[in-house]
Amino acid sequence: MLKHSTRRWFAGIGVAGALVAASATPATAQAPDVELGVYMNDLTIATDSAGKMDGPLLFASEPVVVEGLALRFDYRALAGKIEVKSQEPTLDGCEAPEAGVLVCTSPFETELYDWQYGVLQVLFTATDDAAEGDSGDLKITVSADGFDPATYTSTVRVGEGVDLAGTEDETTVSAAPGASFTSPITLRNAGETTVKGAVAIFDTDYGIRAGKRYSNCTYEGDALRTCRFDDTVSVGESLRADLAYALGADTYAPGNEYAYYSWMTVAEFEDFAAYVKDLGGSVGEPGDGPALTLSTAAVTRGVQADTNPDNNWSGLEVTVTGKNGADLEAIGDKVAGKAGDEVVATVGFRNNGPATLDYTRSWSSVTYMTVEIPAGTTAIGAPDVCLPVKGEDEMGEPGEPGARKYFCYSEPFVKAGEEPVVEFALKIDKVVPNATGTVKINEKCECDGGFPNDLKPANDTAKLVVNATGNGGGAGGGDGDDPTLPITGDSTTLVTVIGGLLLIAGAAGYVVTRRRKTRFVA
Repeated sequence: MLKHSTRRWFAGIGVAGALVAASATPATAQAPDVELGVYMNDLTIATDSAGKMDGPLLFASEPVVVEGLALRFDYRALAGKIEVKSQEPTLDGCEAPEAGVLVCTSPFETELYDWQYGVLQVLFTATDDAAEGDSGDLKITVSADGFDPATYTSTVRVGEGVDLAGTEDETTVSAAPGASFTSPITLRNAGETTVKGAVAIFDTDYGIRAGKRYSNCTYEGDALRTCRFDDTVSVGESLRADLAYALGADTYAPGNEYAYYSWMTVAEFEDFAAYVKDLGGSVGEPGDGPALTLSTAAVTRGVQADTNPDNNWSGLEVTVTGKNGADLEAIGDKVAGKAGDEVVATVGFRNNGPATLDYTRSWSSVTYMTVEIPAGTTAIGAPDVCLPVKGEDEMGEPGEPGARKYFCYSEPFVKAGEEPVVEFALKIDKVVPNATGTVKINEKCECDGGFPNDLKPANDTAKLVVNATGNGGGAGGGDGDDPTLPITGDSTTLVTVIGGLLLIAGAAGYVVTRRRKTRFVA
């Protein structure tokens, strides 16, 4: 449905871009005032391992298309201790002009944006001469034809190789909205070296709330984010504790909610936490309750890194029982003006609850909406989440003006009580009394998402009226009300913080299993 002309450089693409809801259309190359930028997180590499895939995030001061994009990895400070190599040198144009340097050049035009995203990942490995505690600078330079280069320096260190592991399966429980339950957390030493401390990173659906606030764990609101343990775990040993959870009273039912956690070494978590902070995020604030205990053994920590992060995860599936649905109501608007005036119409929908709708794991739209433009007006401005309908199976570009009908996507997360709305700029070509368009939600779409189980389908249509006269053209939902139309931003922020933590971990080079699930039962 969406046309996209981007020619991506290389196969690897950073996950940080998934945290951005929308992007501008890039300008052409050679923009004289545009500055390039690059960022690379600190990295800890395990000895005696296959290494770690990672790569920098690129950006520009404003969206731009560049040619001759090149990345230079200078790791001469760790000469003989680490190697940086491309996995597919014949495909991604990487070569080593000298020892301790890797240069990768793109043969394509490349789009850069004013938000950070990755275009290339390379393999970092420790050599046989590396030892625990070896550390040095990694200097990364991005350049392109006609632009000044930009450089960022991060730190790479070598850690003793260990193999943290979870259970690699899911715990299943059943609970009703508002009910409490527990789920185990298990740390297993699957390697041949004693583990000296570990940190669990959690990715929980919005409906799963923290039941207790442990002092060695961190939280964003009611969401559990991390738990740190300073235990020694012997080779072959498994340690376990039970975590307290609760389902939010606004959890959709019947359905399913999911949570996952993945283990990092203490050193890897230090890299991760610094990375999240550098991107403007947070790993959360410590709880004020007693500590969650796996064991009581004390440990003297060194630098360790995981040799096999693929087995670090465990999951939780909560079958949500009972019935707790949601009513989505279309929101219209009334605007007025004389011929030649430009006005702004604000339309959208309201989640009347009682349940919150959360599609963030699949990152799909809660609902799909169509907006028909009233007669006598022209849409001179449309939101980027709306596409002009040009035929039965043909759509135009996002935000393209001039159409008579638009098909719009929505946010993937809408709390009960929230009103996501968008704005259309309309020019009144001629005054037509009671000129009426329609706003329809829960439209069918052959795509992920959508909400077929609306509790009150009768209010899924509202009116968009220009120059209403008398009592004509109620702008509200099915009941004809004229509601207030606040633009809500909280849900987007919440999705970024809650859903994005492990996405950021993925961009930092940590392997995290996130399995897409369909959580609502028809």
